[in-house]
Parts: sequence; C-alpha cells; structure tokens
Amino acid sequence: MQPKGRVGASNQMKRMRYVFTLLLLTRLAAAQAPAGSQASAPATSAPASESSDQANAAKARRIVDQAIQALGGQAYLTWRTLSAEGRSYSFHHGEPNSVGTLFWRFKQYPDKERVEVTKKRDIFQIFNGDKGYEVTFRGVRDLEDKTELQPYLRRRHYALDIVMREWLNAPGVAFFYEGQTVAAQRQTDQVTIMNSKNEAVTLNFDINTHLPVKKGFTWRDPTDRERNVEEEIYDNYRLIQGVMTPFDLTRTYNGDMASQVFLTAAAYNKDFEASMFDAQATAAKRK
Repeated sequence: MQPKGRVGASNQMKRMRYVFTLLLLTRLAAAQAPAGSQASAPATSAPASESSDQANAAKARRIVDQAIQALGGQAYLTWRTLSAEGRSYSFHHGEPNSVGTLFWRFKQYPDKERVEVTKKRDIFQIFNGDKGYEVTFRGVRDLEDKTELQPYLRRRHYALDIVMREWLNAPGVAFFYEGQTVAAQRQTDQVTIMNSKNEAVTLNFDINTHLPVKKGFTWRDPTDRERNVEEEIYDNYRLIQGVMTPFDLTRTYNGDMASQVFLTAAAYNKDFEASMFDAQATAAKRK
C-alpha cells in the first residue's frame, strides 16, 4: 500500500491533468467553430469610420430633402410642363457678345423643349429626346452635334430638376455633406450627389431658405481629355403655382460667364400639342 500522502498527491496530479486537458479541448473547439455559431459572443460594433460616413450621408440627404420642400414639395416633384418667357444674354470668354434676345420657352418634363426667339418668334430650337433641330424660313436643320446638341444634352443630363427628381431615388446613389461655405455671396450647405455611374453634381443650399443657390458638375472632353467645369447660379426666386422658381439664372464655363437668363413670366402644367415638339410640323405650320 502506498502512503496516504502519496495517494493524495497522485489524485491531485490526475485532477490537474484532467482540468488542463478539458481546457485545452475547449479552446480547440472554440477556435474551430464557425464565427456565427458562438451565440453567446458579444456583438462587435461598426468601425467608427463607417458610422461617421453613414451620419455624413444622412445629413446630406436631410439637407436635400429640406430643399425639395422649400422648392414646393409635391408641386415641385410632379409638375409636367413649364412655360416661360424673358430675355437671355450670351458671353464669350466672360465678355458679353449680345444686347439680349427675347425668348419664349416651352418645356415638357423630362426631355422635350422648344425655344422661340426674336420679336417675331420666327426662329425655333426644338429638342425631343436626344435629337435637336433649328427651324427658320430656310426649313429644318439638324443641330451640329458637338457644338450645339451635345452641350445642351449634357446640361439637361445634369439639370437641377433631373437631379432632384430622378437621381435621388435611383439605385446606387450616394450623398456627401461637405460643410458650410460661401457660394454666390450666400452662406450655404454644400452637398455632392453621385450616381451609380460615378457622375457627380455639387449643390449649394442657402442655410436660411434651404433653396438651391448653385449647382456644378465636371466632365472630360473625349477629344483632348481636358477637365471642364460648368456651374449654374439661381437667384430671384418667385412662387409660381406652388413651385419656387428662379427668375434669374447665370451659367459659367470653366469660371467664365457663359450666359444669363432673366424671366419675366412663368407658368406650370399648361397642356401642349404634340406637334409643338415636332420640327417638321413646326416648319410646315410656319410656311
């Protein structure tokens, strides 16, 4: 027989080896278990950068939603047609090159527009989808693609109404709040909206009225790959049939003033005949 002391020590060593083996097996099992199987493991919090990005995007979206309400809410989001008249001025390298042109504009959202110019309203530009025409006493002429049609289609693609009514709810759109800054001599909140094609528009909203003050976008010329910046400044808002409408519009191109438009009247949701946006029908009617 072994002495009691030696038996007790032996049993104690066996218990220690058992406990050690049990702990080792438990750790090995935990290491090999799938991540989702440990129900009792505490949930990990999102990285701080991710939470910050989400808060930034949410703030940007709130500012845009405020702007939509300031513009008229549902009245702004659902208008179908716009009729306007006024006078426009063009510039070359920032210098005026005209004394002003009277115009009458008829727009059917989203892609039809007709502009009549001169006091006699005898020269027409008509845009229908991705086509553009000029109608004069000589007949119908297709607008020159690079210098006349493409600049118009590009401005329409990035138009404020298109961005606010179509981009915002499209899949893959992203919002970025970029802080407060001065734009067009006003204190504004600056927001950039990017669509799923990585096309971006930067908007400045008046911090008091929440109305859009400025819009800008950039694009690269496919020929020389140069980067160009186009901007629009909105001013002199008036409430027309529930829609806040800017009566003064200034466009710039690479920092130089390109044109100015001053409205004298505007109206929404008038019914237009389909022939209004048909160049051939317009030419025949003119004759």
